[in-house]
Amino acid sequence: MTDVQLAVPGRDAWSTRLRDIGFWAEWAALIGLVVLVVVFQSLNSTFLSTGNVQSMLVAAAILIILAVGQTFVISTAGIDLSVASTMTLGAVVFGQAYTSGWGLPLSAVVAVVASAVLGVVNGTLIARGRIADFIVTLGTLSAASGLALILSNGKPVTIVDPFLLRLSTGGVGIFGWSFIIAAVVAVLAHVMLFHSRFGTHVLATGGAPESATAMGISTRRIKIAVYTISGTLAGLGAILLVARVGAAEPAANTAFLLNSVAAVVLGGVSLFGGRGTITGPVIGALLLTALVNGLTLLGVSQFYQPLAVGIVVVLAALMTRFQR
Repeated sequence: MTDVQLAVPGRDAWSTRLRDIGFWAEWAALIGLVVLVVVFQSLNSTFLSTGNVQSMLVAAAILIILAVGQTFVISTAGIDLSVASTMTLGAVVFGQAYTSGWGLPLSAVVAVVASAVLGVVNGTLIARGRIADFIVTLGTLSAASGLALILSNGKPVTIVDPFLLRLSTGGVGIFGWSFIIAAVVAVLAHVMLFHSRFGTHVLATGGAPESATAMGISTRRIKIAVYTISGTLAGLGAILLVARVGAAEPAANTAFLLNSVAAVVLGGVSLFGGRGTITGPVIGALLLTALVNGLTLLGVSQFYQPLAVGIVVVLAALMTRFQR
C-alpha cells in the first residue's frame, strides 16, 4: 500500500508566502539600510558626502561595540540592561584615574577592568544566584549610575590628550580609528562565536540549555562569560566615548542601551537565544545611525527621532517571527 498525501487547498500557496516573508526577514537590516540610504540621499545630496559618511561611521562605532557585547548575551536568551551605565562607569573611572596622574594606558586598563568586573557581577548573580537577568541588570543599571555620580561628584571631567584627539579625529580614508577598532572587534567576535568551541557552547546554552548541560557544557560559566564580554566591551566603548566627547560624563545615556538592543533585534538575533550573528547587529547599528543622521540632515525635530527608531525596531521584531 502506498502513502497518499492529501492536498489541502491554499496550503502550498501559504507555505510559499511564508518562505518569501522569511527570505525578506533574513535580510531586513541590510534592505532597510539600503532603502534609508537611497531615500535620504534623494532628499539631501549631502547625506553620502565624504564628510557625512565618515561622521556616521565614527558615530556608529560605539554602538557597534555595545551591540556585539549584547549579541553574546542575547544569544544565551539573556539581556544586559546595564550596558549604558557600565560604559558610563568605565568613562568616569577612566577620567578619575587620568586626572590622578595614572597615565593614559593604565587609566584605560582600569576603566575596562572596572566595566568587566560589573559584567562578572551580573553574570554571577544570574548564573549562580539564579536571579532573572532582567532584574539583575536593571539593578546594576541603577547601581553603576549611582557609583559613577559618587566617584565624579556629579561633575564631568574634561580630558585633553593628543592620543585621544587623534583617536577621535584620525583614520584611514573615510574610516575613522574608532570605526576601525569597532570593525576589528566585530571580526574577532564573529570568529569567537562561529569558529570556536566557546561560540558553539554560547549558542547551545541559549537554544537548548538542558541539552547543553546534558552534553557537559557548563551553562553557568557560559552565562558569566557572556556578561563579562558585554561589560568588557562597554569599557572599551567608554574609552572611545571619552575620546569623542573630550570628557568623562557621569550621566548615563540610555539611548545607547535602547539602540544596542535595537541593533541586535534588527540584526536578526533571536531574543529567545540559540540564534546569533555578528554581521546583522553591525548592520543594524549602521541602520540606526543612518536613520538618526538622515533625520537630522532633513531638519526633523529630535523629538521625532526616538519615535522613528521605535517604529523600526517594532517592525524588525515583527519580521523576526518569520525568520527561517
